[in-house]
This record gives sequence, structure tokens and C-alpha cells, in this order.
Amino acid sequence: MNVVVVGGGAWGTAFSALLGQHGHSVTLATRATIDEAPYEDAELVVLAVPSSSFREALGHVRGAAPVLSLVKGLDPQTGARLSTLVEDRPVAVLSGPNMAEEVAAGLPGATVIASEDEELARQLQEAINSLAFRVYVNTDLVGVELCAAAKNVIALAAGGVDGLRLGDNAKAALITRGLVEMGRLGEACGAEPETFFGLAGTGDLIVSCWHPSGRNRRAGELIARGLTPDLARAEIGQVVEGLTTAPVLRDLSHRLGIELPITEGVCAVLEGLALDELLASLMGRRPTDE
Repeated sequence: MNVVVVGGGAWGTAFSALLGQHGHSVTLATRATIDEAPYEDAELVVLAVPSSSFREALGHVRGAAPVLSLVKGLDPQTGARLSTLVEDRPVAVLSGPNMAEEVAAGLPGATVIASEDEELARQLQEAINSLAFRVYVNTDLVGVELCAAAKNVIALAAGGVDGLRLGDNAKAALITRGLVEMGRLGEACGAEPETFFGLAGTGDLIVSCWHPSGRNRRAGELIARGLTPDLARAEIGQVVEGLTTAPVLRDLSHRLGIELPITEGVCAVLEGLALDELLASLMGRRPTDE
């Protein structure tokens, strides 16, 4: 295929290389070259940009090629799933435990492609699947997108646990309750429960909360050790999606009328609450059934 990948960050670059290894012709469009990319000749456009730039990047895409989104977040303006912004062409989403540096190094991994257009998802599966990068298809586009957004917020909290050196018991408990929180969000939005126990849910959540170089986990760790969110972002030097997604997800939960206590806590810390106060409030919640 002729493919245009929009986004020259670590994941966009790694995914471009992966496509090239499969024999596809790839043009990597950075911020400086986004208007010059050969969209009219493309058979697929891949968006690998921050969620805050997704709407703008989409506006540059010409032609009629399907869009594959690698973006893990929500639209900051409306809280909408990013695929819903793609109105004039088929769209699919790729998500899962896919740390860019490991994909770039050729280490084995797996991912999931979701689309309401199952034929498109199957075509992309065939085009990308390999012995080192196993691709599954999931028709639950809602669930896959919500998992991709929510797991970043939980990873911020997991990084806070690391920063305070609270131990693996606390971290495992947080991740488990975070998965429950993600599932509650998915249920309210009509997602399939099984999705949250798959690659986009449990798989991506685990690697995001434990990988040493995971941006969201690292940001949470730095904030726990005294840096402001802005300084943590500057220290990492790359986009930290959870910092953008957390307030958007909180506002969405309010509109849906559901409780997301970890997300609420992350937002409170980002707005100045001390982490020890957050810990006390979470541990002091009324005991209930699991």
C-alpha cells in the first residue's frame, strides 16, 4: 500500500518503519511537511499525533483514503472519541501494549485493530501482521478507544505509587481498581466488557503502569517527587497524554453520572492536592463489595 503516516514522534516513526518492513511505501509527514504529503495517492492515512492535535491534523488530510488512528486519548474540546471526528471516510483504531522503542527494536508484541468496518479491520490486519507483531481484530471500537484513553490516567496514578515508594501491593491494587474503573466507563458508553480484559485494556494498562520509560507512569513518578505537571512534562520532553486526558475523562464521567475515583484523584493532584491527602481519601473510602 501507499501510506501516509502523520506524526514524527517515537510511535509514528516506529510504526512507519514497521510498515516499511512489510513492503509498504510510506511517507512520514511531520509538522513541517504535513501539507505536502501525497494524500491523494495514499491508500491509508495513519494519524500518530497527540490527541490535542488530532482535529487539526485531520483537517489537513485530503483524498478519500481510510484513516487508522494510533492516538490514545479523547478530543480535549468535546470529550468525544477521536474516531467520531472522522466523518468522511472509513476509520479504524490500533491500540494495545505497544511501547514504541520495543516495536522499533523488533521485539515481539501484539496489538488490536478496531473498526465498525470489519472488512477494513481485516485488510489492515493482513497488511500489518507479522511474526514479531501479531494483530488481532476487535469490532468494539468504543471499548478500544476508551481503554486507550483511560489507561493513561491510571498510569499517572501508578507512577505516583512508584514515586512515593508505596510498594507493589499498593500498585497492583491500584491497577486492578483502575481496570474496574475503566470497565465502569465502558459500560456507561455501551462498550463490550470483554474488551477491557483484552490487549487494549489489561494489556496496555499493565505495560503503561510498569514500563520504566512509560511517559505517563514516569510523569506520575516525577509529580510524586515534587515536580509540577508542567515541569514533569518538560523533564520527559515528549507528549504525556494522561495530563491532557484526565480532566476530559473526569468531565465525561460527570456527564455520564458515574464514579471514577482514581481519575478524580489524579485531577485533584494535578490541580494542587498533596498526594498523601489523596492516598488518605482513597484508602478511607467506605468499604464495599468487590
